[in-house]
Amino acid sequence: MSLYIDIEKTFPNFKLSAKLECGNEVVALFGASGCGKSLTLKCISGIEQPDCGRIVINGETVFDSKARINLPPQKRNVGYLFQNYALFPTMTVWQNIISAVKKEKKRDEKNEIVLSVVRLFQLDDIQNLYPAQISGGQQQRVALARMLVSQPEILLLDEPFSALDTHLRWKVEQEITSVLESFCPTGTAILVSHDRGEAYRLSSRIAVMDKGKIQPARAKEDVFKAPGTLAAALLTGCKNVSKAAKRGEYQIEALDWGVTLTTKYPVPESSRYVGIRAHHFHRLPADSSNDNVFHCKVRKIIDEPFERIIEFSFLQDDAKSDAKSCDENKQTLFCALSGVHVGKDDFEDFFISIPSDKIICLED
Repeated sequence: MSLYIDIEKTFPNFKLSAKLECGNEVVALFGASGCGKSLTLKCISGIEQPDCGRIVINGETVFDSKARINLPPQKRNVGYLFQNYALFPTMTVWQNIISAVKKEKKRDEKNEIVLSVVRLFQLDDIQNLYPAQISGGQQQRVALARMLVSQPEILLLDEPFSALDTHLRWKVEQEITSVLESFCPTGTAILVSHDRGEAYRLSSRIAVMDKGKIQPARAKEDVFKAPGTLAAALLTGCKNVSKAAKRGEYQIEALDWGVTLTTKYPVPESSRYVGIRAHHFHRLPADSSNDNVFHCKVRKIIDEPFERIIEFSFLQDDAKSDAKSCDENKQTLFCALSGVHVGKDDFEDFFISIPSDKIICLED
């Protein structure tokens, strides 16, 4: 299966400009709330009509503004899992699921199809109950079952775990992972998410979306290693980002931190920001001669359930002198240092190293 979209839709205060191509895979549409992710899915499914462009599903054009093609949702063969599940409140679980089976199927065949997904999602005990009588996790599984019995060519998952608590999110995610693993060898799935861990675990490629525009989908490992843009860096969890200016082929100045960094790779001319992930810092002894070694002062200790985050600032001496003064106007940074014992009241200075290959140059 395959999906191709190249569409635009304009509102008074927002413009969607979405271009994406997928094959037999799970692609995560990853972005902050309000960036146009759900709107993109609604356009693919036919719930919303774009102003212009094309949408092609498995070789069939379902929308083309120039050719005046706009197939209704029921003719697009798309399975859509909504954030709120969209179950019919006056139908039982069984009735909700069987309502999605194609009408041309015979009654016995319909029942067999429904029975198979009821068993798959362990809905046997609740098949005669109504949506209001079952839990959020059970409603999620019913919605998944209903989506699958329609035998869709494309799966659209719109933040499928947003209404679940932490325990249920993990459990239902494993169920959806199994569904996607069995579906995507011959099908296409688009997952909308603003959770970086969720996007990473469930997809093979990630397309970052920012302010209505979709960046090219890339292998998920590449998106996290080299996000490329400021929006992608922030979305993928980079805690430390500074405005920057190129100072040489392998030199970039972090303007908000007051230091110049040496990079392993050439600094692009388009670089406007620099980022460093919290777990890429290393504490060193004062006599180290590595590149990117800086004198720092601890500002705050932040305890997480399984790690300790250190907020710090660079001392004005960035080359290992005994100076202790700091520029209070400079932006602080965050690091997660394994094996570092710093007490909450032990605000001492220390030396820190940043590997040159971990410095991320970013465009706007």
